Amino acid sequence: MAFIEQKVRDVSRIPLEAVAKALDRVGVSPNMMTYFGLLLTAGVAVLAGLGEIRWAGVAYFVSAIGDAMDGTLARVSGKGSRFGAFLDSTIDRFEESIVFLGLIIYYNQVGGVYEIPLILVATVGSLMVSYTRARAEALGIACKVGFMTRIPRVAVMIVGMLLDQMLITLAVLAVTSLFTAFHRMVHVSRMSGGEKNGWGPVQEPFFPPVSPVLEGEGEK
Repeated sequence: MAFIEQKVRDVSRIPLEAVAKALDRVGVSPNMMTYFGLLLTAGVAVLAGLGEIRWAGVAYFVSAIGDAMDGTLARVSGKGSRFGAFLDSTIDRFEESIVFLGLIIYYNQVGGVYEIPLILVATVGSLMVSYTRARAEALGIACKVGFMTRIPRVAVMIVGMLLDQMLITLAVLAVTSLFTAFHRMVHVSRMSGGEKNGWGPVQEPFFPPVSPVLEGEGEK
């Protein structure tokens, strides 16, 4: 999955950078793009709440492109910042959550007996995937393991919406997100030496990059 994710980044890099350079010339900042992405995702949530699932998938695809633009813009413009990296990651969590909220509103109206519990589990799983990495890195442990990071999660959701197969999609997200979160917990246990090692040195220490946008950070 990491290989596929990297390929997506490589293929999309040139067109995204071309658009980012144009946006930079007209004075658009990376943080402005982050907020714009949040606005687009709110539209996705509204469409989902109205039951327009396929249109929500189309909107989510457009939103995902816009979401990738802030980091690219920060890189090509040289306007990246610690706050920008923090804002991007934080807004990403809000974006995923409000899409799930839109789906909850819709399935609450139509009586989604299975969908609503799966949405709640998928939401928790998605947040825990991000939290486990953030907490591990705060403790100085590198933690990029696991396959269901944000790009695959969004891709699975978009495909599920376009096909209008949300029950299967939500089940896949719920299971794989929780699995990835637990995978990261096991990884941190191994890299830290577990409880027996106390606060001793770790096997794979995490060193924060000088400029996170250069590595495409913001996860995830």
